[in-house]
Amino acid sequence: MALSKKRIVVKVGTSTLTNENGDINIREMDLLCRALSGMENLGYDLILVSSGAIAVGANKMRLAQKPKELRMKQAAASVGQLELMHLYDKLFGEYNRMVGQILLSNEDVQIPERRENLTNTLEALLENHIIPIVNENDSISHTEIESDQKLFSDNDKLSAIVAVFANASKLVILSDIEGFYDSNPHENPGAKLISRVEEIDDNLMRNAGGSGSNRGTGGMITKLEAAKLATSHGIDVLIVNGQKPELLYDIADKKVVGTLFVGKN
Repeated sequence: MALSKKRIVVKVGTSTLTNENGDINIREMDLLCRALSGMENLGYDLILVSSGAIAVGANKMRLAQKPKELRMKQAAASVGQLELMHLYDKLFGEYNRMVGQILLSNEDVQIPERRENLTNTLEALLENHIIPIVNENDSISHTEIESDQKLFSDNDKLSAIVAVFANASKLVILSDIEGFYDSNPHENPGAKLISRVEEIDDNLMRNAGGSGSNRGTGGMITKLEAAKLATSHGIDVLIVNGQKPELLYDIADKKVVGTLFVGKN
C-alpha cells in the first residue's frame, strides 16, 4: 500500500512533557497541541505517540523517585495515563480538536486479526478528524516495561511501528536536543549537527549514546533504531527539538530542520 503523503506520526517523550521535578510541563504540552492542531487544520492526518505515563503517575502519587518495582510502575502508569489524557483532551479542545486514546501491547501488532482491528480503528479516527494518541499499555502488559520479550523497547520503537502500519509518509521524533550530532552535544560543545542521513550504518549507531534523561527510557540509540525500521519502509524520519513543535510547519514546507533520515524507496 502506498504511503499517505499527508499522514505524519509525531512521537513526544517524557523529557519534553515533564520538567526536572517530574511535574507536567503545561507550556510545552500546550505548544505541542497547538502545533498539531494547526497541522491538522492544514489537511494533515496526525497520530501522536506519547510517553510520560509512568513519570506523570509517579509524580501525582508523590513518589520520591521513579518506581523500580513492576507493580508500582504499572500503578504509576495507570494513574499517569489518566492524567495525560485529561490534559490532552482539555488542551486539544481549546483548539477545537478531538482526540482518541489507543493503548497497545505486543499482541495488538503481532496477531493479524488484532492488527487489522487496530488499523481499522486508526483509519476511523482519522477519517473523522480525530487525533489518535497512542501509548504502550504499561498498566497491564509487563512485557512493555521490563521483559526481554518486549516488542517496542520504548516509544521510539513504538512510533516507528505505528508509522509503518499507518502508512505514514513521515515520522517526527521530538527530542531534548536539535537532532543527531556527530558526538554527544551534552559532553562535547564542538559537536556538529548532521542535517541529513542517507544510510544508518554501524558507525552511525556507535555515535549514539545512552538514555538522554533520567525521566525517560530512551536515548539517541533507540531513536536510530526507530529510524532504521521506518526508513526501511520508505518513511522519512526527522529528529527535531521537542521544545519547538512549531518546526512541524517547517517540515511541511520542506525546510531543513533537525536531522532527516531519508526513507528508502
